[in-house]
Amino acid sequence: MQEELDNVVCECSKKEDEIQDLKSQVKNFEEDCARQQRTITMQQSQLEKYKNLFEEANKKCDRLQQQLSTVERELENKQRLQKQAATNQSAIEVRLNRALEEVEKHKTELSKLRQNNKDVANEEHQKIEALKTENRKLEKQKGELMIGFKKQLKLIDVLKRQKMHIEAARMLSFSEEEFMKALEWGKS
Repeated sequence: MQEELDNVVCECSKKEDEIQDLKSQVKNFEEDCARQQRTITMQQSQLEKYKNLFEEANKKCDRLQQQLSTVERELENKQRLQKQAATNQSAIEVRLNRALEEVEKHKTELSKLRQNNKDVANEEHQKIEALKTENRKLEKQKGELMIGFKKQLKLIDVLKRQKMHIEAARMLSFSEEEFMKALEWGKS
């Protein structure tokens, strides 16, 4: 009996040691559980925070999708406008090139006209100079003719006087003859 008692005491002490071990394990498990509970609580709060962030990110993503679609529409409109502008610009460039060709043609014509005008002006100037020279010659000739005409008028006057003198002399000779006849007639 003593032996059994010793065995039972021994077993009891082993059991108490086991119980102590188990209690310490339970304590450890409880602490672990409390830690795990705190971790879970912390993770749940983080999970809530991440859910909120995820929802905000989804909302932001939706807004960005809407902005992106708006920007894509604007980009399409701008590309369409750019194509139209490019088409218009090419048409304008074609018209500009035609206008430049016209301008060059008109410049060439203008330079030809200016050259022709210069040539005509030179010809006119030469004609004017020739006419001036001719005019001076004619003025000189006119002056000479006027001098000659005045001399002729003087000669005509001289001739008229001479004629008058001749006629007067003839008249005198007729008168003298008649006088002589009358004298002779009177003597007879």
